[in-house]
Amino acid sequence: MTENAVLKMNNIRMRFGSYYALKGVSLSIRRGEVFGLLGQNGSGKSTMIKILAGFHQPEEGSEVILWGQTLPLPLDPMDIKKRGVAFVHQHLGLVASLTVIENMRVTALRQKTPWRVNWKKEAQAVSALFAEFGLDIDPFATVASLPPVERAFVAIIRAFEDLRASDAGYGGEGILVLDEPTPFLPAEDVQRLFTLIRSIVKTGASVVIVTHDIDEVRDITDRVAILRDGELVDILDTRNTERQSILDTIVGTRIDHFEKSRLPAQGIPAAVAVKGLSDGKAPGFDFAIREGETLGLTGLIGSGFAQVPYLLYGAMRGTGTITIGGMTVDLSLVSPLMAQKLGIAFLPGDRLGAAGIGSLSVTDNMTLPVLDQLLKPTGLDRRLMIKEADRLVRSYDVRPQNPQLPLGSLSGGNQQKVLLAKWLQTNPKLLMLDEPTQGVDFGARQQIFKALDRAASDGTAILCASTDNEQLEQICDRIIVFSRGRPVIELTGSEISRKSITEACFHSHQAEAAE
Repeated sequence: MTENAVLKMNNIRMRFGSYYALKGVSLSIRRGEVFGLLGQNGSGKSTMIKILAGFHQPEEGSEVILWGQTLPLPLDPMDIKKRGVAFVHQHLGLVASLTVIENMRVTALRQKTPWRVNWKKEAQAVSALFAEFGLDIDPFATVASLPPVERAFVAIIRAFEDLRASDAGYGGEGILVLDEPTPFLPAEDVQRLFTLIRSIVKTGASVVIVTHDIDEVRDITDRVAILRDGELVDILDTRNTERQSILDTIVGTRIDHFEKSRLPAQGIPAAVAVKGLSDGKAPGFDFAIREGETLGLTGLIGSGFAQVPYLLYGAMRGTGTITIGGMTVDLSLVSPLMAQKLGIAFLPGDRLGAAGIGSLSVTDNMTLPVLDQLLKPTGLDRRLMIKEADRLVRSYDVRPQNPQLPLGSLSGGNQQKVLLAKWLQTNPKLLMLDEPTQGVDFGARQQIFKALDRAASDGTAILCASTDNEQLEQICDRIIVFSRGRPVIELTGSEISRKSITEACFHSHQAEAAE
């Protein structure tokens, strides 16, 4: 059904070499609706968005019809913007060192006289725009100083303002495309973001949202298209479809939540002991992790838990000591290289910014920690490197199963499987993870959880810092809740549930604030 369709994408086909990312997908977006695009990593949804943005050129026979007009392919990024389609990608496209005004008004300021900018007038215009949507954001603040949800607000409202300024005559009745806008946000901020999206739709605009979160999809969308292996599986009326039905359609078969195969580590000596850990701003604290135990760290944003793995790895300067493998080391002397020699592996939350190198191949990324084992007298043994990477790609079900592809060309979930395999092949004594499944679809999450479970069963101690309470419930034996830079509550055994974790985070924050 395509009545009131403002955008039609017909028979979209896209190939990378011999691999078909899209196999004739057809979609239509109606005026004034929130339309979801769902699918596992590698299903083709990001490729679909990149074709609409003019980043990829689809195969011959593909067709894009916008506002009733068939557009020449490939699409021109500036032309599609002028025609009333705006994009907000996962990393938002903001310049963190610039102010909110500068980020919001960059296009308008470029079109004005370069000799003088009336910053007071510009600030009033930006503040009025925020007030229209019930927001109070300081226009003179740097983007770097804003909490994550306000950064998302700035990016989305800037994109919406671009719709209004489009010269195609559609005003606010444009199309706003949000590609994974929520992975970095806690639940309460997601709801604030959804309130903004609903306000935008009331103006007559249409919103396309790409997300992995089934509950978010059911909350915010009117309809959802599900892609699998480059094909359109179904388009569903979201509010009349059960959660499990959506999930089963995404995966292709019924899939159950991961459950640990092992019992919590009890009565086992500590594999890792940390004493007096501090970043210099909060009092030091102690904790330990047993061999084969998964310890979760959580709390509200800014509570201090997220810094812990960076302090232990030497990526941030800390004080205290860590005892691992029979050695006690002063943390002020630890560097990432020393941490690796101690048997510590760390997978940061920023996959391509800190954990992997997007321009290098899967082979090169996977073999970085073990290059000394892949040498021959004349240098690196490329054949052995590719053989080992191919083995890991198959073992961890990385798709496409081609270790010669650049890491950056893979979907988020498959990038994460590559990076996890990279470190687990070293059999670390301690594996540390920062938000290991953000932006990862349900199926890939379960695969990652199983890989972590196998590592723990083999004796690896695991430290997971996360705000994903469902994830923590599934994989953790113990959870420490932080507030104001220090641990305040510990949950174990039957105490661990999404509800109890959420309550502990908020209650600890309120108790600390009352002191």
